[in-house]
Amino acid sequence: MNYATIKKRDIANGAGVRVSLFVSGCTHKCKNCFNKETWDFNYGDKFTDETVNSILDMLSPSFVNGLSLLGGEPFEVKNQKELTKFLRVVKEKYPHKDIWCYTGYLMDEHLLKESRARCEYTDEMLSYIDVLVDGPYIEEEKDISLQFRGSKNQRVIDVKRSLSENKIIIWDKLKK
Repeated sequence: MNYATIKKRDIANGAGVRVSLFVSGCTHKCKNCFNKETWDFNYGDKFTDETVNSILDMLSPSFVNGLSLLGGEPFEVKNQKELTKFLRVVKEKYPHKDIWCYTGYLMDEHLLKESRARCEYTDEMLSYIDVLVDGPYIEEEKDISLQFRGSKNQRVIDVKRSLSENKIIIWDKLKK
């Protein structure tokens, strides 16, 4: 797996101060995507043990709330094996820090049901994620006033509650 960039102190892609990992590879190809270069699975640098250790160090300060995964597309099948391994390590080392993930796939339609996004790692990967921002970016539904997302169709989902209640639960800390 490759990654495009890592932001050490990010306040735009989730609640609080975060470390954000932008993975490479995306087949959605949303119109006017802000990160088109990450569509290429070979773009950027190899995701290595050194990368993992560097991110773990970035997560260590107490003022860092957690990790955000973006892309590209974290839930591309080609990315899920490495990300699942990585998220397992993050949760073991920092169980109190939350994990956010941005995906163009819909949780209920693509990640929990048979689809091109589902593989043997999907359920475990979801189990480590606290908040999922799902749905493709749709230019015609762009709204810059939305918190943590770019278009009105996207949802900010409380993954743990959604999985336990077997229905989509919107994250309750969004500004109303």
